[in-house]
Amino acid sequence: MRDLIRRITGFLISFVLTIHVGAMTCYAKPDWPADTGIMAEAGIVVDMDSGAVLFGQQIHVPFPPASIAKLLTALVAVENASLDDTVTFSHDAIYNVESGSGNKLSLEEGDTLSVEECLHLLLLQSSNQCGNALAEHVAGSREGFVELMNQRIARIGCGESHFANPSGLNDDNQYVSAYDMALIAAEAFQNETVLRISSTKQYRISQTINNPEGANITMEHRILMAQEPSSEYYCQGATAGKTGYTSIAGNTLVTYAERDGRRLISVILKGSQPQYYMDSKTILNFGFASFKNESVQNSETFMEEQTELELQGEVRPMSRLRLEDAVITIPATAEFSDAERTLVTQLPADAPAGAVAMLQYTYNDRKVGSAYLYDTELEARLEAEEASRAAAEAAGEDSTEKDGQDGPEETPSDQTAPNQEQGQGRGFRPALRTVLMIAGAAGLAAAAGTAVFVTVRRKKQEKLRREERRERRRQRLAEIGYNEEDFEELVRRRRENNTDVKK
Repeated sequence: MRDLIRRITGFLISFVLTIHVGAMTCYAKPDWPADTGIMAEAGIVVDMDSGAVLFGQQIHVPFPPASIAKLLTALVAVENASLDDTVTFSHDAIYNVESGSGNKLSLEEGDTLSVEECLHLLLLQSSNQCGNALAEHVAGSREGFVELMNQRIARIGCGESHFANPSGLNDDNQYVSAYDMALIAAEAFQNETVLRISSTKQYRISQTINNPEGANITMEHRILMAQEPSSEYYCQGATAGKTGYTSIAGNTLVTYAERDGRRLISVILKGSQPQYYMDSKTILNFGFASFKNESVQNSETFMEEQTELELQGEVRPMSRLRLEDAVITIPATAEFSDAERTLVTQLPADAPAGAVAMLQYTYNDRKVGSAYLYDTELEARLEAEEASRAAAEAAGEDSTEKDGQDGPEETPSDQTAPNQEQGQGRGFRPALRTVLMIAGAAGLAAAAGTAVFVTVRRKKQEKLRREERRERRRQRLAEIGYNEEDFEELVRRRRENNTDVKK
């Protein structure tokens, strides 16, 4: 009898322990936090490093952007002009703006400012005239610049937006979704110059026609100007952004904030004054408090789970692969293992060099981050090729750039030389004489002026491209461990090889 009781007791204890252990290991992961909201019609907050959307309301619906479009204008200008370039304000730049849109500092036709000064007026004081002038300086016309704007957003995957002018003023063909605007803002704030200028609180502009002593300008974004926690606009870590307003767009706002190494961006569309500031503050605080970033490299076990992978038709040992040091964003109470992992072998067209696969992470079907897998042997080969190519470029440029002088202009690969374009060779001269007789001297003068402008613009752009190539080359060499001495040695060897071949 005692043995029977002992066996029954042991069975019951084991049963209870089994249930208890099961209850401890089989738990439901935390829900995605959703205890926030905004009064504006649309808004979003995203983690800039993982790309995760932490909160969104009508994020794929297009709205007029107003002046937050100037973040894109600034990015395109910075990428295509030197900060110390001189910008001359044309009649069109000053006066071809929407009625009632204002003219900060009363700029006039004939005023000259540097690109850097124009960018400060553009982002701090939302000068529409500076947007126009920068567009003309970079692309020759606002229409040409707008084309650059739309090409730029297409490269980062914006499919719900279109721009029609560099200022953000009302236009039926100008719209942006909150999601796309977050992508644009992230791209802009990755640029150190745009981030620096859009973080500036005060700046001094040099003299203009109506400001012979120069002028001080101040940031208009109230959250960025609020320094004391007691202020209703204060948001810890908020450092950069752009405001916008038109009668059609309402109040729009982009805000960048950083806390404890995390970087968030909020976008508000079709808001009202002053609530749109509160909306931005609310969702930024929500994003920082309710989520956390986890390092993929520190937490991922994928690299230890197999010895080799077949990628792109080749079996690669895991010892040849390295995992990108990326982050994923998950609820603050969740664990890294709560995210679902998928191996992606069909990489996007813009995947970085050396990448052969990607780990994609989701949380309750939400994308929360990704990390590339790199083949180290492929990377080493690409780096060697890049170093050799950089040395070849430097050797070639050195032969045409002596004592700071520009070499002969290169004809872009997608264009023909002037005397070969559209029949403008030998057979073009009789036709030209006929045209000149019909058009008269005025037409000739206009054509000559246009030709001079195009030539000057092309030479200037080519000079800028060469400078950018040299800077990118220096950056690439630094990334792969080459210092200036190593680089000069590569150039020297390349020149010697070229000399030997010619002999």
